[in-house]
Amino acid sequence: MPRTSMLDIPYSSRYQAEMKKELFIDGVPELLLLRLLAQNEMYGYELVAKIHSISDGAFSFGEGCIYPILHRLVGDRCLSIRKETVSGRPRRYYRLTAKGNKRLSQLEDSWSKVSAGISKFGKDIIHATA
Repeated sequence: MPRTSMLDIPYSSRYQAEMKKELFIDGVPELLLLRLLAQNEMYGYELVAKIHSISDGAFSFGEGCIYPILHRLVGDRCLSIRKETVSGRPRRYYRLTAKGNKRLSQLEDSWSKVSAGISKFGKDIIHATA
């Protein structure tokens, strides 16, 4: 069987998994939802719009991202729901529970560590040229 070197393997295939853009922001939508809900109860689309507006468009998570997280947090008892009919349409308002406050605190601690770690690299990260 002929031997192959790393140079014979296509660059993109040399690694088990390529870094995806989504991995970089893993956990951010949940953190932002919990922070907003710590202030007020809100309904789903209101949360989507608020995240977009507060972040000046830096975060533009659609309903397909936000609603599954909300449903999981309700199932985990981190959020409670209050249903109301508005203009003939049902609307679910989400509210943080005590367990949700604990989860928010855990996520904030984790992100503080990530942020502190990143800041140790400074603003001008120099890439090696070897």
